[in-house]
Amino acid sequence: MNALSGPAQLADGCELRCRGCAHREQSLSQSLERKIGWLHRRLEPWSERLQPVRSVIEERRWAYRDRVRLGAEWSGDWRFGTRARDELVPIPRCPVHSPRVNRTLSCLARHLPPGFPLAFYVQAGAQATLVAKTRQLPPLDWLSESGQAELAAAGLEGLWLHLHPAAGKRMFARSGWRLLWGQPRSRDAGGLLHGPQSFQQAMPELYQASLDEAERFLMPSPADRVVDLCCGIGASLVRWLRSGAEVAGVELNGEAVECARENAPGAMVLRGKCAHRLPQLEAWVGAPNRLLYVNPPRTGLEPQVLEWIGASYRPRRMAYLSCSAGTLRRDLERLCGFGCTVEALLPFDFFPQTRHVEVLSLLLLAESRSLSSRTGPSHP
Repeated sequence: MNALSGPAQLADGCELRCRGCAHREQSLSQSLERKIGWLHRRLEPWSERLQPVRSVIEERRWAYRDRVRLGAEWSGDWRFGTRARDELVPIPRCPVHSPRVNRTLSCLARHLPPGFPLAFYVQAGAQATLVAKTRQLPPLDWLSESGQAELAAAGLEGLWLHLHPAAGKRMFARSGWRLLWGQPRSRDAGGLLHGPQSFQQAMPELYQASLDEAERFLMPSPADRVVDLCCGIGASLVRWLRSGAEVAGVELNGEAVECARENAPGAMVLRGKCAHRLPQLEAWVGAPNRLLYVNPPRTGLEPQVLEWIGASYRPRRMAYLSCSAGTLRRDLERLCGFGCTVEALLPFDFFPQTRHVEVLSLLLLAESRSLSSRTGPSHP
């Protein structure tokens, strides 16, 4: 049957018991149809502003995930996978994982000793972390020179041990980090520095396309000041700096802040929760030409931040990249209450084979609408 319209077969290496990819037996068109239908229901007040979901070609829907968090356990051999209730479902040849991830897992399964207190495995590009639920440093003589060479051949550049006895829902703690082998930082496909904890979008070309749209809408210039909330390692900061705008970012993760300051040295980058950094942002803003870009976690923006955006900062234009249609609707309703209008909703298929879909919302202040008709881009 046609790959774009007929049902897809289970891919080679896909574990039937794994629940990670709800759309794995659907074609590309079937998956996108379900996603846009979901968005129309969840974002019903602005459904006429929804554009079609942007995705990738069929071949790129596989072997794309270069960032994973997996459970680990010894059961006659080392197994890495997802949890189904209390059972670990091994996924040693997951077709959605990148070749680098699968090669690294295979190497570690051969070299890790049976008694190693490994609970989780995390990989972010070329940086990998063994999360051990213990305070005691376990023996490390298993990591031989040949094992190191295999890790390098797999595409890894740094291997970390993280001692975290309470690891679970919260994967990482501040202390207990030890670099076992390699270098502490790597560069992603865009040349940006990142570490083992840094968040990275799973589909770089779609993420860059979303930034293209945000930049086209915001139109930053040397006359503008741009606030970037949840700025990560600084991919968006770099965009705004290139336009000549003055830029300030806020990020909670300390490692990401360090990387952002190196990746975007012209930006002011503050560490902490966005709500806690509002006084510094308020003191920095000054100029009336204000723009805003936000990319919050699934929980959305904090109530204090929404209040600040609508009542105090009042950006001329705003771009909001969301990974949760539920919290996006909540936040858009609040922002519209402050006089913002939703100009366009642009969905992106950052996670093919899954039910997840990200949405870039483009918002305009009510008093800016007359200007947009003369200077702004058109979004039907």
